[in-house]
Amino acid sequence: MKKIAIQGYDGCFHQIVAFEYFGRDVQTLPCDTFRQVAQMVRSGEADYGVMAIENSIAGSIIANYSILQDANLQVAGEYYLPIEQNLLVLPDVELADITEVQSHPMALLQCVEYLDAQPWRLIETEDTALSARHVAEQGLRHTAAIASSLAAELFGLKIIAPAINTVKNNYTRFMILKRYDHRYPVDANKASLYFKTDHRQGSLLRALQTMDRVNMSKLQSYPIASEPWRYMFHVDMEFDCFDDYIRTLDDLQQVTSEIHVYGVYRKAENKY
Repeated sequence: MKKIAIQGYDGCFHQIVAFEYFGRDVQTLPCDTFRQVAQMVRSGEADYGVMAIENSIAGSIIANYSILQDANLQVAGEYYLPIEQNLLVLPDVELADITEVQSHPMALLQCVEYLDAQPWRLIETEDTALSARHVAEQGLRHTAAIASSLAAELFGLKIIAPAINTVKNNYTRFMILKRYDHRYPVDANKASLYFKTDHRQGSLLRALQTMDRVNMSKLQSYPIASEPWRYMFHVDMEFDCFDDYIRTLDDLQQVTSEIHVYGVYRKAENKY
């Protein structure tokens, strides 16, 4: 049985991605932090890791690019998940019984329009799924949790109000991580990498001009901690022909000071 390290706990969105990407016949290993996810994969305690990398509303999770670089892990795939927040209660509880709502601060913020119309007290917690488990285990008849539908399923809770998040087209992209083995699927059509440039005038422009054979679907700068005011550039590139990717990589190496390929993989279907 595959072991999948996830950030969060049973019922969290990372676990949903693990189940949808690998199937239910896996063991998920909850981690408190993204760095712990990376460490478990790197050490071999987990076969794969699931790590959120960007959100359609909040943007990139910059700290996770640094983790990806430091951990020297390989991107094996990706997955897009719609983020839907639900109001969960015990099976026999009704809306009139609720006096308070518990969840992670971000989940509460995502549902602010719905919550502002209610007289409930809002309680911030460390995790959406843990909030759901707390309601279930403590038998809290006057407390609701905001969490995923998987959390409702796992903890025997009722979805009394589905999809209460204000913005409905809220999606998160997750990366699937493994230990670096340089093995790529034969149908790979996407690559993730970073590069550094020197300080010469036009150096970034020259790097970008090498990518005319591919579709650069993402360009993200992030600071180099050990070199103040210098930046790395993360690139996701999509291609129809693997030779186009190889030629682009060769050209890019000629005009940059450093390149590291995180992974070459099959791009996920973004149905949203």
